[in-house]
Amino acid sequence: MKKQAEVVIIGGGVVGCAIAYFLRKAHVEVMVLERDEIGSHASSAAAGLVAPLGPLSGPGPFADLVLAGFALLPSLVAELEDLSGIPIGFARTGALRVVRNPKRIAHLQKRLNSWQPLGLQLFWLSGAEARRYEPHLASDICAAVYAPDEAQLEAPRLVQAFAQAARKRGAQLYPQQEVIDLMRSKTKVVGVRTSTGETVGCDHLIIASGAWTATWGKALQTELPVSPLHGQLIEFPQLSTPLHHIIFGEGAYLAPREQTIIVGATKEERGFETQVTEQGVTWLKATATRLVPAISVSQINKAWAGLRPKTADSQPIFARLPQWENVMIAGGHNSVGLILSGITGQEMTRMLVTGQTPALLLPFSLERFCQATE
Repeated sequence: MKKQAEVVIIGGGVVGCAIAYFLRKAHVEVMVLERDEIGSHASSAAAGLVAPLGPLSGPGPFADLVLAGFALLPSLVAELEDLSGIPIGFARTGALRVVRNPKRIAHLQKRLNSWQPLGLQLFWLSGAEARRYEPHLASDICAAVYAPDEAQLEAPRLVQAFAQAARKRGAQLYPQQEVIDLMRSKTKVVGVRTSTGETVGCDHLIIASGAWTATWGKALQTELPVSPLHGQLIEFPQLSTPLHHIIFGEGAYLAPREQTIIVGATKEERGFETQVTEQGVTWLKATATRLVPAISVSQINKAWAGLRPKTADSQPIFARLPQWENVMIAGGHNSVGLILSGITGQEMTRMLVTGQTPALLLPFSLERFCQATE
């Protein structure tokens, strides 16, 4: 391992690897230090949904950011596949957001009205029309919004493609290198120490530690308001007559692949615990069965859990830390880390190279949380 890098990134998930990739495109020397394996936490646990509508409630800065990330992904996926040789499995399968209770139709219509200004193709369907798209849908589904542009990809492959492409462009990525301390001089972080006894000097430090972001608050004398949100998922074999679209409903989703169907995801405050629970698995299967009754006879292939990096307003943080001349944070991506990975890498690189916060990232500063508590 080299003893010096222009930029050290703490965290080798999809966000850290994406930033490393774009920094190398800008010819900035970069080193990624990951305490476990590259992409071993939330990035690989994710279902791989590229479905931007769910977290959006209409136009605004967050919608601008999410839709910019969504627009960037197709060309970026092709670029990464070409450079890394790793197929990412991006597919515009489209998504159906469905309701079973007639009393919920007005709520879904209200959501459709809020989404329409965003510029994506959207179609209102009756229950019968929705079942023409997906014959397995429950007979009591009474309405749906169809978004044909929403997509999926293989989340673990995206992380590895970013990592491999970054390496091919000259980035240094080191798994099993936990950073345990920061070396400081006045208002700069001048290096890091790892659990293996290595020290690495740096001109800039970027915190991209996902759900563990807040653990750096003490060392940096700055509150970093990111916490873990536990999410469980289960996987079934694909049905004999396959599902084709992502189906959202009743707080869950079914994401069909060629051979499998992923059902997710619970949302629980359980600290850094990553255990799967019988209660969580039971809820996921019961909810999936209400939406697609044919899945009731399927056996669960596997179950797993991950930790989303959560913020109080469910929006990310992109910032230079005001007390430090050379420390930046990219964290709190919540459930849209995959969609935002490319745009995060692009815009964080712009922030570092120019010294200015890009307009797209300005609304996502740390200061918004300070203002909220004043």
